Amino acid sequence: MNIIYLLIPLSLVLVVFAIGAFFWAVRSGQFDDLHTPALKVLDDDKIQNESDKQTIPTK
Repeated sequence: MNIIYLLIPLSLVLVVFAIGAFFWAVRSGQFDDLHTPALKVLDDDKIQNESDKQTIPTK
């Protein structure tokens, strides 16, 4: 029963930390553009293939 006196304040501190991290992320613009990063994954192959063509083969 004594452990509950430790777990309740600890959980409240963790909740306050999580809420603070969420509001920090919102203020810093982490959620501004949710669509473009998903499309950048598809463009990685195209960028890599173009960079491979630009390399000069060595003998």
